[in-house]
Amino acid sequence: MKQLLSFVIISIMLVTCQAASAREPSKKSSKKDVLQCAAFSPYVGKLNPDYGARPSKELINELLDKLVKETPFRCIMTYGVMNGLEYTFAAAEARHLKVIAIIWLDDDIAVNSRSITAGIEAAKTYPKTIIKLSCGSEVRTRNDYAFDGEITRCINAMHEAGVAQPITTIDTWWEWCNRVSPCHQTNFGEQVDWIGINVFPWWENKYSDVLPCTPANKAADFHIARIEEIRRTYPGKEVILTEFGWPNGPEGGIESNKHTGQRCGVAGKKNQALVVKSTFKKLAEKGWSGTVFEAFSENWKPGDEGDFGRFWGICQGEPPYTCINF
Repeated sequence: MKQLLSFVIISIMLVTCQAASAREPSKKSSKKDVLQCAAFSPYVGKLNPDYGARPSKELINELLDKLVKETPFRCIMTYGVMNGLEYTFAAAEARHLKVIAIIWLDDDIAVNSRSITAGIEAAKTYPKTIIKLSCGSEVRTRNDYAFDGEITRCINAMHEAGVAQPITTIDTWWEWCNRVSPCHQTNFGEQVDWIGINVFPWWENKYSDVLPCTPANKAADFHIARIEEIRRTYPGKEVILTEFGWPNGPEGGIESNKHTGQRCGVAGKKNQALVVKSTFKKLAEKGWSGTVFEAFSENWKPGDEGDFGRFWGICQGEPPYTCINF
């Protein structure tokens, strides 16, 4: 996750998401349309997106080569189109990778404008590589509703520029429920072409006071249940699980639930592999797409996400960038 999630409203939402999903008609995508992606950020080692050196072309090439060689993923999701990250699209195209590209939006309007312009240019330059676009990632989670207008401005700019790729804004699943129970559409429902939701039972195990205990062997079912709730709320829209995962360390580490004291989310390589494999299996059975978070662990993250923040990668964030075996 890009930032520590806000779970203040989670207890309201979790009650309604237990409804039986069998009532929903299952509209499967064709196999060729199903995406199995990995979230890709090259801020490994000592790099930090908030300051200092940018990821080099050489590093991006090295990381993508490792991902292609050691994992089955031929699709990545990226987090920005500037500050050196724009090279990712050329590198991905050279390796025949598909890309879900996020135009990063935050509280700096001038930077947002440059990002939107760069996003339009990238989408038009790499129309066969960049297959989907998102105007922002967890903008509401980080900023409440303060920058809804920036998301809309980005979406409108994409359409006005004639960008061909489907457009969304990615956020946590409860934000797509508009923070109400039962789940209601947000004002973005009619603006977007598809819906990207981030779902992390690990963090809900820490903050939720309604469903405070989802162990690794139940995480895949949790992911599917959240997708089904959003699909019911936005009929006819493609819903993609744009972030899911489980920390691989510190090995054996456990978070305590803030409300109940329960301790059932255990970090470790075995549990990470279980969550990733079982989720992709269930998604494939449904004909749905998903993106594991994340390709490479990022050492800078503990500042936002505590001790577990640097352990989300399916590949290590330090040389030789060893990946788990799928």
